[in-house]
Amino acid sequence: MAVKIEKGGWAIIFTLGLGLVGYSLNKYGILDKLIPGAKVRESTEIGKIDLPTATTTAASNVTAASLPGSKRGCDNKDEIRFYHWAWNAQMGMMFATGGPQSSDGSLMCKEGANVRFVREDDAGKMQEALVAFATELKGGSRNPSKGAHFVAIMGDGAATFLKGLNDTLKKLGPDYTAKVVGSAGYSRGEDKFVGPPAWKQNPQASRGGLVAGYLRDGDWNIAQKWLGDNSLCNNPDEKTYDPKCLNWVAASDYIDAGEKYISGYCEERAVVDKGKKTGEKKRVCVNGVVTWTPGDVNVAKKKGGLVSIVSTKEYSAQMPNVIIGIDKWMKDNRATVEGMLKATFDGGDQVKAHPAALKHAAQVSTVVYHESNADYNYWERYYNGVTETDKQGLQVELGGSTVNNLADNLLLFGLTKGSANVFAATYQVFGDIVVKQYPDLVPSYYPVAEILDTSYIENIAAKTGTSMTPATVPSFSASDKVANVVSRRAWNITFDTGKATFTAHAKTDLDQMLKDLLVAGSTSVEIHGHTDSVGDANANMQLSEARSFAVKKWLEEQSSVNFPEGRLRVFAHGQQNPVAPNSTDDGRAKNRRVEIVIGTTK
Repeated sequence: MAVKIEKGGWAIIFTLGLGLVGYSLNKYGILDKLIPGAKVRESTEIGKIDLPTATTTAASNVTAASLPGSKRGCDNKDEIRFYHWAWNAQMGMMFATGGPQSSDGSLMCKEGANVRFVREDDAGKMQEALVAFATELKGGSRNPSKGAHFVAIMGDGAATFLKGLNDTLKKLGPDYTAKVVGSAGYSRGEDKFVGPPAWKQNPQASRGGLVAGYLRDGDWNIAQKWLGDNSLCNNPDEKTYDPKCLNWVAASDYIDAGEKYISGYCEERAVVDKGKKTGEKKRVCVNGVVTWTPGDVNVAKKKGGLVSIVSTKEYSAQMPNVIIGIDKWMKDNRATVEGMLKATFDGGDQVKAHPAALKHAAQVSTVVYHESNADYNYWERYYNGVTETDKQGLQVELGGSTVNNLADNLLLFGLTKGSANVFAATYQVFGDIVVKQYPDLVPSYYPVAEILDTSYIENIAAKTGTSMTPATVPSFSASDKVANVVSRRAWNITFDTGKATFTAHAKTDLDQMLKDLLVAGSTSVEIHGHTDSVGDANANMQLSEARSFAVKKWLEEQSSVNFPEGRLRVFAHGQQNPVAPNSTDDGRAKNRRVEIVIGTTK
């Protein structure tokens, strides 16, 4: 079913030069145009970044709300224009609004929020809409008639989206910058990296692969993260071919990405090694795709042969739907903003708990997204996610999203007692990826404290008290072993000689590990302790165990909510599994390590 669900194209959208806003890099060689004569960038390893899987539970104690009506409601309230992509993570907001604009009997009207949805698939235009709104606001308009009051994008793209946007907005004054204030839901499977089954079985087999995708987009991020998980390198130049790394073909959108694989698209490219052209040329063809539903559906139905290498089902903290508005307007209209967010969270509770609410939200989505060949059964089906047989007989997973309620937001932004800010970890992790891959274009991004305002959520929670529905959280069992490894990384955490106490130098690696594992909040974690061969073997076994438990204890002390009982398991190996010869100082240093394995138990 050729249903277009564009929610990408946000990453690497910048302000380049004075007055240039919302310019998206794409397949037409714009990178070279922006930097004439730019050196071919050397392929690089991403570095390991751990993200979670998640489970979904129904909020069974939520009383079913009356279905909203079909007529416009609360027209006596100022209109709130909300720009968005077509994305199933917004199902709670769709139910809460009741139609393209807040309808009679809707949760939005109940909370005094007259929301009008505007589908916008171009993140550059989303930026422009926020700038137009802020400019009119700066000019004295109480409620600007131009642009967008709010936009929603993927959280893993927030660092780059807000970098370009706020570089321009801050010229209007510090009060006019854009900030994240809440989350409507998550992508939990529909965004994915698909490739040959051999890549899933052995990630090293992907070296020299050619993947089609909307570059520097959320699904491109999935592949970047997977490369980091497996110590593989990425070739950031889509005009050359590095046989040792993963290579890219730029697509105009996620549907085009799938079509390039389906049609057998090939190119002749200059071969490079460590960023330098070898003088050779090679004809290469697309054998992998980054896309989202229904791009993955098209690949499966029209050609098949590709499986999900990894998706937001595994990297479940990667793509929260984050709601962004202009700081000054939001502060001046706090009651309205809190009303809109509360209705969205209440709508999330309804969709979680009641099939009738999900069905109604799917009907609203069909209208709001303007898909002439779609029906609500499609949106409902792929909201839940399915497993289907592709054209070559392979079983493939398609779709998958979840919605957020108030408690989910408190947990996401680290507002639950004993929790940490998972959004901040996601924001930083993927901001760092872009800075590393494209330092000339993205030398930095704004600190999370400058782009996040949780006061609206906190006020809603204070008024709601203990009556809120619990968040969706995973459960762990210490007896369950990791069956499907997502990431395996050795950390150079230093200890005092012969002891299980950390040195002062260990803090940097411990803090980085904490951030990675916070983002990987739903995965089980194994802590494997290793020593070198110096000293008694039995003593080394005991030492490796003590050091592993020291890491476990430290993580649990940082955030008891994010590291509950059963999530962390300890394994001691002593000197039994060296990764380098113990005959040299360098080899012994490599063998003194803590290895972190994350994954799922099923």
